[in-house]
Amino acid sequence: MSALLVAVGGATGAVLRYWMSGAVQHSVPVTGTWSVFPLGTLTVNVLGCLIVGALVEIGDRHGPLPRETRDLLIVGFLGGFTTFSAFANETVAVWRAGATAMALLNVALSVVTCLAAVVAGRGLMAAIVK
Repeated sequence: MSALLVAVGGATGAVLRYWMSGAVQHSVPVTGTWSVFPLGTLTVNVLGCLIVGALVEIGDRHGPLPRETRDLLIVGFLGGFTTFSAFANETVAVWRAGATAMALLNVALSVVTCLAAVVAGRGLMAAIVK
């Protein structure tokens, strides 16, 4: 049953990542410096970190999440939704394209904003769930 929950969550997360990151990336102007910045991947990674922070905080406040919930949402959905491998590959591609400053900006923004999103998700749930 766990494998099925992970598969369903993962498929759902992957499709949502595909739609959301594509929509965000297509909103970036095709010309100029920002055209090489992987804003779609950054967006889904930050959102995924916010969600995992919120879920973990709920578990911390009310006892561990049921295994089924963890399998479906954290391992499955967020595993399919967040894209660290895509982040790494796209950052290297930006660097290889000669945009070293943009590659470094992507690394810094991804790390800082994703960590901040986990903290924000936990803080949000700490405020909402008593």
